[in-house]
Amino acid sequence: MSETGAIPAEVELTAIEAPQRPMDRRRVLGMAIPIIGENLLQTMVGAVDTLLVARLGSVAVAGVGTAVEFVYFIISILIALEIGATVLVSQAFGAGQSARVREIARQALVWGILLAIPVSVAGYLLAPSVIQLFGTEQAVADYATRYLQITAATSIFLLLTFVGGAIFRGVGDSRTPLYASLVANIVNVFLSYGLIFGHFGLPEMGVEGSAWGAAIGRSVSAAILLGLLLSGRRQIGLRTTGSWRPNLSIGRQLLKLGLPASAEQVISSAGFMTMLFVVAKIGTDALAAQQIAFTALNIGYMPAFGFGIAVTALVGQSIGANKIGEAGIAAQIGARTSLIALAVAGIVFFVLAGPIMRVFTDEPEVVAQGINGLRALAISLPFWGLWFVFGGALRGTGDTVTPLIVEGIAVWSAVLLGLAAVHFFDVGLGTVWGMFIIVSPLAALANNRRFRRRLAHVVFSHPAPTPVG
Repeated sequence: MSETGAIPAEVELTAIEAPQRPMDRRRVLGMAIPIIGENLLQTMVGAVDTLLVARLGSVAVAGVGTAVEFVYFIISILIALEIGATVLVSQAFGAGQSARVREIARQALVWGILLAIPVSVAGYLLAPSVIQLFGTEQAVADYATRYLQITAATSIFLLLTFVGGAIFRGVGDSRTPLYASLVANIVNVFLSYGLIFGHFGLPEMGVEGSAWGAAIGRSVSAAILLGLLLSGRRQIGLRTTGSWRPNLSIGRQLLKLGLPASAEQVISSAGFMTMLFVVAKIGTDALAAQQIAFTALNIGYMPAFGFGIAVTALVGQSIGANKIGEAGIAAQIGARTSLIALAVAGIVFFVLAGPIMRVFTDEPEVVAQGINGLRALAISLPFWGLWFVFGGALRGTGDTVTPLIVEGIAVWSAVLLGLAAVHFFDVGLGTVWGMFIIVSPLAALANNRRFRRRLAHVVFSHPAPTPVG
């Protein structure tokens, strides 16, 4: 092994077989659909919790919504290892480097745990101070603080779920993380319902019960993924000889790719947390409406997330196998399919905005604010799809910096425009979220153009790419 931790290119796969099929719609969909299903199930955790907590009133919903914004901030830190693992595992897999795949997988898990511990401690201790920054009503702040403390303290399970899923997806297995999420979702629904309202012999914990139900569900998912990785019952197994001691070289490689992606999510999450501050200026009803509308829209975003992650892995595999043309084909198929799917979702959410809001609450002002916000987000959905997919394609080539810059500029432009609109024109939630109708097409165009240039550079760097018909 070299000083960088790389396995020589001539080391071929033994137990792990690199993909031989050409890049086509079936291969892209075969990777993306389970990821969409997995993300849908993960989002359903939040949707179910919001639906259940809504029965406790708008103050409870606003509290959970405030806490969830900071949970996304925690996730954005932990996601560094997920992105780094996806890119490195997929490229090594495409190149047929079996030992390299396993070594990266072990190190991603090790470095992930080392990262999760300080994040968990800091999140728990800082939760009260962070929530106070939003300037919400005291009752909202109390709910949010306790929810955030529970989630932060158990964030190691989030990390293990992310990294475990990234390893499987890197070798082309997106179904195993889907199955783990399905089990986690079932556990969450059962426990959250029981713990919030005191059913099934469980204590009645209200909002805290929602947080514990989600945390235990995530721990089950993490246990399933780790168990399968260690058992060797899937395409990749980690029972073979190999060190679990932290390798600084591989750690640097993971973080070099992952930190820009993490910073992208941190900046984006900070922007959405600031938007929460903006919406709080409108009132508690708008704050509750934002949580409900955004939870509903997260379901609509699933195709974009799924195709973005799938394209990252497939582009990485293609680059590793020196099949540069297939990398472009994967991105094109993912972008077209995501655009169609999110256009359909946007129409559905726009037309059914009222009924969707009434599923969660019957408070008239919350429903009215939520309808406007939901419709504004629905219009921008197709552009978010292109934005995410081409960002994922860039990460697959090893460029995690450009998506960081594009997302930072786009999100903060929308936030600042929304802040100005609320401050000077006393607008509602729909106008605040409507700013993404302006910025999302520009973000999609920027990522697309950069990916095309990046791919041309990769082609130039590989004088004998595999031709693709």
